[in-house]
Amino acid sequence: MNVDTATRASAVTSPNAGVGTGAAARRGIGVVPAPALMLIGMVSTQLGAAFAKHLFGTAGPATVTLMRLGFSGLVLLLWWRPSVRLDRRTAGTVAALGVAIAGMNICFYLAMARMPVGVALTVGMAGPLTVAGLSSRRAGDRLWIVLAASGIALLGWQGGAAGFTGLLIALACAVFWGSYVPLSARVGAVLPGGGLALAMAFGTLCSLPAGLAEGAQALARPEVLAFGFGVAMLSSLVPYTCEMETLRRVSTLVFGVLLSLEPAIGALVALLVLRETLSPVQVTGLIAVVAASIGVIRGSRGTPAPDPAPTPSPTLSEGTRKS
Repeated sequence: MNVDTATRASAVTSPNAGVGTGAAARRGIGVVPAPALMLIGMVSTQLGAAFAKHLFGTAGPATVTLMRLGFSGLVLLLWWRPSVRLDRRTAGTVAALGVAIAGMNICFYLAMARMPVGVALTVGMAGPLTVAGLSSRRAGDRLWIVLAASGIALLGWQGGAAGFTGLLIALACAVFWGSYVPLSARVGAVLPGGGLALAMAFGTLCSLPAGLAEGAQALARPEVLAFGFGVAMLSSLVPYTCEMETLRRVSTLVFGVLLSLEPAIGALVALLVLRETLSPVQVTGLIAVVAASIGVIRGSRGTPAPDPAPTPSPTLSEGTRKS
C-alpha cells in the first residue's frame, strides 16, 4: 500500500516541487511512457507488501511497520529537507496526518497477516472510495459505494474467527485511509512534499512503542534491518518517483483509473510471490470494488472543483497507500 499519492498530486502542482533531487530523477525516467511508470510503481508497491508479509514471521507486523515508516521517513526528509518551523495549526495538521499514516499502515499489515494481500488492500480502499463518493454531488456515485460495499462483503466471505478479525482490521485501515485523503490535501497545499516527510517522521514516532514491544530483538539483526529497508524503498521511493512523474504527464482522471487497478495487481503479485489464491467469490468482490473505484473517478470529471485550490488528484489514494 502506498501512502503518499494524494500529497504527491499536490506536490506536482507546485512550481517548486521536484527541484534538485526530483529534477535529477525526472531526467532519468523521462523516456519511460507514463502508463509503464504507473505499472512499475504499482508493482513495486505490491512487491513491498508481499516482502513485508514474508518478514512477519521474523519481525511481526508492528515492527515491519516501524521499519517501513522509519526508513521511508528518513529518505523523504533527506529528499525534501523540510523546515520544522511550523505554526501551531500546520503542525497539528501534519501530526494528524502522521497518525493517519501510522494507523493505516499498521492496520494494513495486521490485516495482511490474517488474509490475502489483495483482499486487505481492496477492503482498505473502501475508505478513500467512500470519501470520494460522498463528496460528489452526483447521486449515481452513491450507487458505486453500494457496489463497493457489496464487493467488500464478498471479500470477507472466508468464515472463521481469523477471517472476521482480519476484515475488521482492514475496515479500520479503510477509516485511517479515508481520513488520510483530506489531511494530505491540507498538508500538501501548504507544504508540498516536505509536509509528507514530516508527517511520515511523526508516524514513525507513533508506531515506535508497538514496533519495539513486538520485535525489539529483531531490530538488532542487520539482515532484518536490510530487508526492512528494501521493503520501505519498494513501498515508497520507487512508486513515489514513478507516480510523481506520471502525474506530470497525464490527467488526474487517467491517473486515478490506473491506480484503481492496484488491488488486482496486488492479488497477482501475492499469487506469484506468496502463492496466495483467492476464491471465485473473493475475485468477484475484488472486481466489484475496482469497478466502483473506476466509476467514482470517471464520475468526478463533471464535478466542479471545490474552493479553495489547490487540491490533490481525485484518486482513491489517497493509498499510496498508502505505505
